[in-house]
Amino acid sequence: MMKETNITANQLKSTILHHLAHNRLYSLSLTLVVMVLFASIMWSQTFPSWGNLTAVALTLSFDTIVAVGMMILMVSGAFDLSVGSVLGATAAFTSLMLFYGIPIGLTVVLALLIAAAFGLTNGLIVAKIGVNPLITTLAMMGIARGVMLMVTADKFALPADFLKIGQDKLFGIQIPFWISMEIVIVFSILVSRLSFFKRYYYIGGNEKSARLSGLPVEKMKIMSFVICSMLAGLSGILLTSRMGGSMVTFGQGMELRVITAVIIGGASLQGGVGVVPGALLGTAFMALVNNIMIIAKVSVYWQQIVIGIILLAAISLDVMLKKKAA
Repeated sequence: MMKETNITANQLKSTILHHLAHNRLYSLSLTLVVMVLFASIMWSQTFPSWGNLTAVALTLSFDTIVAVGMMILMVSGAFDLSVGSVLGATAAFTSLMLFYGIPIGLTVVLALLIAAAFGLTNGLIVAKIGVNPLITTLAMMGIARGVMLMVTADKFALPADFLKIGQDKLFGIQIPFWISMEIVIVFSILVSRLSFFKRYYYIGGNEKSARLSGLPVEKMKIMSFVICSMLAGLSGILLTSRMGGSMVTFGQGMELRVITAVIIGGASLQGGVGVVPGALLGTAFMALVNNIMIIAKVSVYWQQIVIGIILLAAISLDVMLKKKAA
């Protein structure tokens, strides 16, 4: 009788772990609801206010755009540590071009092309030369940050029409939030319906088999880096519009937050798994954690430590769940 009970308990445990491993969206959504309820009770005068909630929405919007690109990249089996610096460099070039009178539309296109150039360089080095993504994007982080420091100026008077993009509101919430939601929706559709994006799951799951089956692995890897960098560039353009100019602090620490959010949202460092809505839920989780720490008056030093701990916990949980569910 005891033996049957133990078997049942083990089966139940295995089922729960399997459910958590393959239904991250549901478990994370539940976690977010619990966090919101907890914070609303603990800080009833501050957290549930409209001003605070819209601030959280604005904060997560910039990271969400970058996280969508990072999700696609991690599905393919790679990651990019340079996204924060690419964001900052793109923001700096955007401010510079607008300051010298280049039309807004042309500025946005050129800025996105600059961001794409960073991604293209990363992709070529990783796919063609075979350098590890960690080393490649770590080096690009320094290069892009250096470029940003050279281009960024203290003050740039930017056109009012450009500032409206980041500062106007729709239904009481800033425009960048709605743009980030559009990015999530568009890429969710693309990834779920287009065979081009579905191929990334094959590449991330088993790159050798993908090559043997005739998939253009190198070209697709390069494209995933380009997409990731372009979305980082878009976030930089929106942040420039929101803040009225570029700053040398733009993008600092973003790579850590975004990678953490994407792993929490269901991606794996091993590649082959993850969905775009998970990127949104992951950034929402990180934004809520950050907001709660600010409301609770947690030291900024401890905030960085907490983010690091969350990243380690997310990676460890991902590894354990995959082993248990296998």
